[in-house]
Amino acid sequence: MYTISIHEAQTRLDRFVDQAAAGEEIVISRAGKPVARLMPLASPCRKPRQLGLGKGKFLLPADFDTMNAMEIQRMFEQGE
Repeated sequence: MYTISIHEAQTRLDRFVDQAAAGEEIVISRAGKPVARLMPLASPCRKPRQLGLGKGKFLLPADFDTMNAMEIQRMFEQGE
């Protein structure tokens, strides 16, 4: 984040809008005092998440897909 004067904002608005759209925050000042902030409307696009970061850190039981099947069935049938 950095500060620019209102005159500089007027003369180079297109450049500052591009910077804000890219995720940068710009403070506009008048007579040295901050009066406005130019910032993006939405978060900038992030890199896709890397797959496999948790590999080897978690263990699933071999019977995970059938684990507690009888209890789950009973809960559906009896409404518990």
